[in-house]
Amino acid sequence: MSAAVSRLTASCVAAFVLAGAVQLLAQAGQSPQGPPAGAPQGPPPRGGGPPGGPGRGAPLGPPPSPQAGAPIDLTGYWVSIVNEDWRWRMVTPPVGDFPGIPLNPAAQKVARSWNPSTDGSCQAFGAAALLRMPMRVHITWENDRTLKIETDNGQQTRLLRFDPQGAPKPRSLQGDSLAVWERPVRGRGGFGPPPPGPPPPGGTLKVVTTNLSGGWLRRNGVPYSENATVTEYFDRFPVPNDGEWFSVTTTVEDPTYLINRFVTSSHFRREADGSKWAPKPCRN
Repeated sequence: MSAAVSRLTASCVAAFVLAGAVQLLAQAGQSPQGPPAGAPQGPPPRGGGPPGGPGRGAPLGPPPSPQAGAPIDLTGYWVSIVNEDWRWRMVTPPVGDFPGIPLNPAAQKVARSWNPSTDGSCQAFGAAALLRMPMRVHITWENDRTLKIETDNGQQTRLLRFDPQGAPKPRSLQGDSLAVWERPVRGRGGFGPPPPGPPPPGGTLKVVTTNLSGGWLRRNGVPYSENATVTEYFDRFPVPNDGEWFSVTTTVEDPTYLINRFVTSSHFRREADGSKWAPKPCRN
């Protein structure tokens, strides 16, 4: 009984409010159906407007190119800062010295058969280990969809393309690298869509390289195979009183020679110009 009375009371209140609204509209010379004919119209709702105008119905333009929309600038001359694994990076380790690399028995056998007379081989300058070598790099945009990395030590060139490649190409020391910008996600503060406004500043360059011909993870013949996949994350950051740096975190996955992922982190500091550039080819 009480529920029925409540619903009846609510209906009566609603009818009273509606009747009052109709009476007020009548006094103003308007009907409940809308303004009289010929009355001036108010502004359109915010975010609206005719199709093609500046409102919600306006078509979006093409997205910026990877170069124009780059969240960080990696271009310029950079020098490697060897602050870890010094004895494996600055000098050639002896035969069989491969601690820290998750090699399977087949890879260990290959590594122990390395001939020191091949030291300096281009096999040590493949994409999986190139940026672990002590060197300077010069990064430029070859075009607005391709980032180019050149090295003075080994004189290698990598092309990081932001578009998938077409027909398969022959395997190579640097392989095929597919790049994408990754940006930080604006916090939601709970459920629902992210708040309006531009995305947070900064970002990361992610690069995945396949179609490799194989090479060495270290200059003493520690192998990786043509089946390896190399994933890299490039981040740029300032260092107080030491200019601009970038780091590259590299993960090598190789079902042929590795029992687990091999992960390294390498650092580079920006230089003012190319006056210290010192090209030195590797040995084929």
